[in-house]
Amino acid sequence: MNESATELILIRITGEDRPGLTASVTEILAKYDVTILDIGQADIHNTLSLGILFKTEEHHSGFIMKELLFKASSLGITIRFYPISVEEYENWVGMQGKNRYILTLLGRKLSATQISAVTRIVADQGMNIDAIKRLTGRIPLDEQKANIRSCIELSVRGNPKNHEEMQAKLLKLSGELDMDYSLQLDNMYRRMRRLICFDMDSTLIETEVIDELAVRAGVGDEVKAITESAMRGEIDFTESFRRRVALLKGLDESVMKEIAEKLPITEGVDRLMFVLKRYGYKIAILSGGFTYFGNYLKQKYGIDYVYANELEIIDGKLTGKYLGDVVDGKRKAELLRLIAQVENVDIAQTIAVGDGANDLPMLGIAGLGIAYHAKPKVKQNAKQSINTIGLDGVLYFLGFKDSYLDEQGKL
Repeated sequence: MNESATELILIRITGEDRPGLTASVTEILAKYDVTILDIGQADIHNTLSLGILFKTEEHHSGFIMKELLFKASSLGITIRFYPISVEEYENWVGMQGKNRYILTLLGRKLSATQISAVTRIVADQGMNIDAIKRLTGRIPLDEQKANIRSCIELSVRGNPKNHEEMQAKLLKLSGELDMDYSLQLDNMYRRMRRLICFDMDSTLIETEVIDELAVRAGVGDEVKAITESAMRGEIDFTESFRRRVALLKGLDESVMKEIAEKLPITEGVDRLMFVLKRYGYKIAILSGGFTYFGNYLKQKYGIDYVYANELEIIDGKLTGKYLGDVVDGKRKAELLRLIAQVENVDIAQTIAVGDGANDLPMLGIAGLGIAYHAKPKVKQNAKQSINTIGLDGVLYFLGFKDSYLDEQGKL
């Protein structure tokens, strides 16, 4: 077939979606043995948008268009034809060498203001949006219903003019417009995450356990002040930990069981753990808190690894000392690397989630580091953050759609 006898045609079909519509269209194309060069379909509120780019022999094109028009009329749909030049096609093919990014927008609800601001940043960086899809389920009109959230995923092609500037503008917008975002290079590692490591206190649970212990020991205010200073990165974590544990001297061991049984689990954790286990992720807790509580969560959710700090107990009482080395920020990062090696997982396939300054090292080395309802310093230094919804927001950053997931009480 020589080039002069070949035509490139783009057809765009819109109308009410129904079973068999795509089959009806492609059956006509099949009669003429055309070559499909590109095809894409989307359905928005039961309205179909279907595009097909194909190559055919020039003397067939008139018959193809005639048959398609008749079929469109009988189906009650609209069809448009666009000739594509060889130069246009070759330019389009040349685009495939460019990077593709996945930009995820997440919030309790998403407005035109949020989306227009984000897409303007994308355009200003010289990048093009190839596709947009909704990851969350259909949104009820009653905004007062519990657990409402909205998430869309943009497939963006090109290389940003200034990656750091783009991240900074997205971060600024997220605070101003009450939304979360994730900008990830769309490569094989993003689609094959395998290991996820969580901080525990103020991440998997909505408290700092050491503060709970301190209240029972009558030193709550003193310990809480040290905790907050450490989480803000104002004092060394190991030193702050030593000082806080010393204040717990004499506390009865039975208090730990009492606290464990009443731990306030973070919103979305049940759903998140169910999905991660179902899809084969390895899960670890890397915590500056205590192994007693980490092991409680391990039993509850089937977590694979727990690394935290061991309190010394003698004759049923806390001694005010701990055993072994402190699990601080540096140790968390080391443990993430170690577990990845044991599980034969590339570091780019790992995820880390935390809220405090001592989580920054592991957030920095993980393939996907997510700050969760984090302190300002942590949010500023993390590439991704979730501040508007529960911890199951992590699932959207991994590309899960609500429609993929078990509907039996898990959504």
